[in-house]
Amino acid sequence: MYKYKHVTTVDADIDSTFKWFEHEGSFRRLMPPWEVAEEVRADETLDVGSQRVFRFPMGPLKMTWVAEHTAYNPPHHFADKMVKGPFWHWTHNHNLSEVDGKTEVIDDVTYQVPFGALGNLADTVLGGMLVKSRLSRMFKARELRLQRDLERHSHFSHLPRKKILVAGSSGMIGTQLVAFLDTGGHDVWRLVRRTLNPGANEIRWDPDNGDFDPNLLSGFDVIIHLGGEPIGEKRWNDKRKQMIRDSRVKSTKLLTDAIVSLDKKPESFILASAIGWYGDRGNEELTETSEIGQGFLPDVCREWESAASAAEEAGVRTIFLRTGIVLAATGGALGKMLLPFKMGAGGPMAGGKQWMSWISLDDQIYAMNHLMMEGSSKGVYNVTAPYPVRQRRFAKLLGKVLRRPAFIPLPKFAIKLMFGEMGERLTLDSQRVLPDRLLAEGYKFVHENLDDGLRDSLGMWK
Repeated sequence: MYKYKHVTTVDADIDSTFKWFEHEGSFRRLMPPWEVAEEVRADETLDVGSQRVFRFPMGPLKMTWVAEHTAYNPPHHFADKMVKGPFWHWTHNHNLSEVDGKTEVIDDVTYQVPFGALGNLADTVLGGMLVKSRLSRMFKARELRLQRDLERHSHFSHLPRKKILVAGSSGMIGTQLVAFLDTGGHDVWRLVRRTLNPGANEIRWDPDNGDFDPNLLSGFDVIIHLGGEPIGEKRWNDKRKQMIRDSRVKSTKLLTDAIVSLDKKPESFILASAIGWYGDRGNEELTETSEIGQGFLPDVCREWESAASAAEEAGVRTIFLRTGIVLAATGGALGKMLLPFKMGAGGPMAGGKQWMSWISLDDQIYAMNHLMMEGSSKGVYNVTAPYPVRQRRFAKLLGKVLRRPAFIPLPKFAIKLMFGEMGERLTLDSQRVLPDRLLAEGYKFVHENLDDGLRDSLGMWK
């Protein structure tokens, strides 16, 4: 048997800390951000017998991990064991104690590596690091997420909890947003297109066919719309462009019309938009007051935001999130870059002079929470880190973090040939976007600098 221990100190009392763990969303928030894991089940309690289940890739296969809770003594202790998974044995004890208003969380893990004697031999040859190196990264990520989440929740702990409906909850941002809001004690519901899961906080709609009952929005304090067809998954043609536009504009108008029709309207409507609003602008510094650009993406963003204008006119506090490149190892632009960069085949694109405006996934989530909870926040916000970088700098830093060379150029003609207009717009457009309004409202970024953001996203700390 092997043992692993990790100690985390958080600036929160023991009751608040234990409650954070008790929320269903804590399971997702504790998952390392670089792990491509599918959450199958997360019971809403830590009681003995409750389970949390997820699947994760192991080579070409998917491995299922079933953790069952075996002890529950709030607010000091809970424990779980692996009843199905890759290890021959795994138990995890969580012990909490409070000193001077701070809480110490001690994770004690006992495990047996797979494959019996063969696994032990391999682990011995590697100096015991077959598993421990991965555990060390995982628990470091857990520590940072726990500390940050509790800190951000504390900023608004004096305000009432909200009933929130999220459209686009299964996406890269939506998944983490729902989990974070849940750990903050909010009553979070999902607006979904699929068949409803029995007993889940879900409401069904069919925006493609304009099918939605406005009365289903009654009682919600906040409506958040993050949905839309991905813009970087396939080459663009006329049909694809129409899908990108319609998925945003039609669904937003459907929600907006529903909101406006209510006698008692929600207090706020938060709509995803994008820095594509600004188009290709070279070295120009772009703030929320900058004029719209020209081209397909600016046109989509204009129609997208305009579709929500009726809610604003009806007195609903409406917030438009012009989001930049979100750093996430499991998706988005960074996710697509990782394989070539890990292979040492990364480098500047088309000379690399174009500006890239980025934001870490956690800052994206925390900024949205800030805007939701600050009652005076309304209108357009650039949701980007305060220090955008040129693409060649981005490539250099990514290579440095991954400990790989990053000098192989990708010329402009190759981008056009491989990806067409989609590749040109998403990789060659220069957008030097600044989050003036977030900074003016006192929002403190977790990751101001790209090096820190990349290291945290990839678990590659110094």
